[in-house]
Amino acid sequence: MANIASARKRARQAEKRRRHNTGLRSRFRTYIKSVVQAIEKGDKSEAEVAYRTAVPIIDTTVTKGLIHKNMAARHKRKFAAKIKAM
Repeated sequence: MANIASARKRARQAEKRRRHNTGLRSRFRTYIKSVVQAIEKGDKSEAEVAYRTAVPIIDTTVTKGLIHKNMAARHKRKFAAKIKAM
């Protein structure tokens, strides 16, 4: 355990940020899964709706620094191509 006040504060902040990031990461994964499930069903209109709702969540996750922008671009590109191919 930290002995210095500033180290205790940093530990508190790290724990608070960890809990916040966990929630954001969970939301990101949930929306990704919804797009994947819609694509697997084969329903193009449902997949398009899921994709349109997931894109802002993916972009927010990048803005918050949880994933790299190239990872977000890769997800969006992959989903758009699969939906277009339906």
